[in-house]
Amino acid sequence: MPNAVIVDAVRTASGRGKHGGALAMMHPVDLLGTVLRSLVERVGLDPALLDDVIGGCLSQVGEQAVNITRNAVLAAGFPVSVPGTTVDRQCGSSQQAVAFAAQGVLAGVYDVVIACGVEQMSRNPINAATLGRDQWGPMVRERFPEGLVHQGISAELIAARWNLDREALDEFSARSHRLACEATTRGAFAREILPIEVTDAEGATRVHDVDETMRPGTTVERLGALHPAFRDEELGRRFPEIDWRITAGNSSPYTDGASAVLIASEAAAERLGLTPRARFVDFAVVGSDPIEMLTGILPATRKILDRSRLGIDDFDAVEVNEAFAPVPLAWQREFDADPERINPRGGAIALGHALGSSGTRLLTTLVSELEDSRGRYGLQLMCEGAGMANATIIERI
Repeated sequence: MPNAVIVDAVRTASGRGKHGGALAMMHPVDLLGTVLRSLVERVGLDPALLDDVIGGCLSQVGEQAVNITRNAVLAAGFPVSVPGTTVDRQCGSSQQAVAFAAQGVLAGVYDVVIACGVEQMSRNPINAATLGRDQWGPMVRERFPEGLVHQGISAELIAARWNLDREALDEFSARSHRLACEATTRGAFAREILPIEVTDAEGATRVHDVDETMRPGTTVERLGALHPAFRDEELGRRFPEIDWRITAGNSSPYTDGASAVLIASEAAAERLGLTPRARFVDFAVVGSDPIEMLTGILPATRKILDRSRLGIDDFDAVEVNEAFAPVPLAWQREFDADPERINPRGGAIALGHALGSSGTRLLTTLVSELEDSRGRYGLQLMCEGAGMANATIIERI
């Protein structure tokens, strides 16, 4: 079986996912197309050699509808012979795109493939796909007569179940901003961030190359002044264990962004003169409780550890998506993992969570961290809407 290797990985700096954010004026097709074009230019690859481009996107409506990945392939100027398809596994969409791409290489049907992701939350709100629609249908309502819940409520349930108080959540969130700001200052993101020329609403242009969602100077005291974001009397009666600890400060912000990873077989990389940076070791995907939907990373971790026969202490870096602060904190407690190895450059609370782009964003950052720290194994974990999770293990080459 051939090895599937990561040749290169890039991302945009995050943009605030609201009007006035750095990337808000850019069409999502053009945003992803720019990243795709820049990725192949960075490594000197003829895009005609690509067997496929597999992208992740959560809100596939409006400007992100009708197979945005294929449209981005065309926007990138790639030959029309290069196909593209778009995956929706909620927040793990582009991590699943990576798995499909690498598994295609492992199966011997791909030589060179790109996995990528994009989300423009400033132009496609998180609920855009369900406005005016019943997203669940009668069969789901029959199984869950009281209704499924918002992810914020799932985060509240996790905080209650693992007894994570408000101060612990805010301390972790302040840590995320501090580590991200420190990494930015020392240039740790320089290799992974693709500078992009952006235009604001007044027509002025500038280069965007610093994550816009970071908040320097964030403190536990400032975070402690924020009010709970999901307080609801009816849900409070349904879930009396909740005492409303989740705020905008210990949640990931709405974010715009795109990212991409070039994946190849080891033989193809050697033939094309490409230098691999890491190889894929294993993959896992699970379904989990759709009410406590953010806990899927726990069975996903157990599954991938069993498959790979590695232990938690074998990982030099772990990227756990910070959809909400209770998610990585509960995971750390469950596996007694070294907290210093979890999101060592900060996570989505500071760097943003551009939904469909987050899977390849986390992978891009994980590769860079392993290289800079000279670590060997990295683990990537993503919780997902409706109760799912993806896990990926890579090894630095």
